[in-house]
Amino acid sequence: MTRSPRTVTPDTSLLEVVSLMCLYRYSGLPVMEGEKMVGFIAEKDVFHRLFPTLEDMMTEGLGTSDYSDMMSKYKDVVNLKVADLMATDVITVSPEHHILQAATTMVRHKFRRIPVAEGGVLLGMLSLGDVHKAIFQASIAGASKRVPIGI
Repeated sequence: MTRSPRTVTPDTSLLEVVSLMCLYRYSGLPVMEGEKMVGFIAEKDVFHRLFPTLEDMMTEGLGTSDYSDMMSKYKDVVNLKVADLMATDVITVSPEHHILQAATTMVRHKFRRIPVAEGGVLLGMLSLGDVHKAIFQASIAGASKRVPIGI
């Protein structure tokens, strides 16, 4: 688990966020107001804004999408603020969860990383790589069957 993850605020520009994503390979960032996590912004949130809506596809057809035109909308998207695209129904795990319980939550929701929080306080970020490393270390060290996230 990364104990001091990079965070953004609802007022952060998406240009700053996508720059962080591209430069540091973040797939998502917690959105904070003070000490409270109020959302999460992920790469998929940015890309979903580029895709045609279901209504557009039904009226215009699937084969009529102009992908170059869709890509040109990226400049408009990055001029938005995090608050415009962030998810507010954030799924988190507790540091007391078993590592595989956290991994199950991540896989079920198709996340590569998930916030670790307790009582609404962000404690860190857990990635699938962190899970793999913890399982590897526990297996090699012969650790107990219970492997909490905060190992």
